[in-house]
Amino acid sequence: LATAKRLNQTVANVFREEQVYRIDHYLGKETVQNILVLRFGNSMFEPLWNRNYIDNVQITVAEEVIVGRRADYYDRSGVLRDMFQNHILQLMMVTAMECPVKFDADSVRNEKVKVLQAVRKLSQIELAECGVRGQYHGYLEEQGVAPESPTETFAAIKLHVDNWRWKGVPFYLRSGKGMSCRTTQIVIEFKEPPHTLFTSGQPQANRLVIQIQPAEGLQIHFESKVPDAGMKTRQSQLDFRFDRHAKLPDAYQRLLQDVMQGDASLFARSDEVECAWGIIDPIISGWRSEFATPVRSYSLGSWGPTESSDWIARDGRCWFDVCPVLK
Repeated sequence: LATAKRLNQTVANVFREEQVYRIDHYLGKETVQNILVLRFGNSMFEPLWNRNYIDNVQITVAEEVIVGRRADYYDRSGVLRDMFQNHILQLMMVTAMECPVKFDADSVRNEKVKVLQAVRKLSQIELAECGVRGQYHGYLEEQGVAPESPTETFAAIKLHVDNWRWKGVPFYLRSGKGMSCRTTQIVIEFKEPPHTLFTSGQPQANRLVIQIQPAEGLQIHFESKVPDAGMKTRQSQLDFRFDRHAKLPDAYQRLLQDVMQGDASLFARSDEVECAWGIIDPIISGWRSEFATPVRSYSLGSWGPTESSDWIARDGRCWFDVCPVLK
């Protein structure tokens, strides 16, 4: 946070805020932009987009690759600085923000900042225990990694956005290297119906899966009747891939075009960056404190430490581990 403030002040000494474009290429992806249209351009989703209907939100950024030639940088940064402070919190903001009064840079970014400002503050002990951290087998043998390095290559954390829309809805965020596959997904998991009419076993949760990579698109999970089986139900899916309807531009292509047109809607503002670090820095400090849970090992090609599944199970929930849903 202190470094971000110094950099912002250095830039502000030379440029006005509206002249600065802080790029996060995730915001240039078509599916991320489509979240705003999905929510605020359709009457069928937004009425359900709140604590009354949503049980939890899961955001996963999984990478198959290991640190490789970036080991020296990565060992000084770790997964929280590398992925959470920027990409994952950006996805969380777009998912959780309120509808802006109009689609311009200040209106959009004002609402995004409000999400971060509403994230619940945690005590030192809560910060140390707010998630699971892991390191893949073989990380310590990577060239450039310090002996006995405690750097996390995997992390899962839980945040709460304490406002009218999201009070009581946990946001589970996770990312890791050496995972089962490369995928980025936002999973909106809905609450169970208030009354179970069909007694054909435990129904699975309704979900909206927003897949950002590798293929970009949506998948809706819902219960449907099994043909010729009385009233037995099963889970079905509806798939939508954006690239089957149009050629998708490269993320940087869109962002560079916006820079030339002077549109900063898809770029981070200085207060946004500082708020993000204000959330991540305390977690990093908590994980370096005497109260911190240990770094867990996990196998390459897995979904991270088994403790991650145990951790979310204590909330009565489980990770949505489909890799990927759209191919």
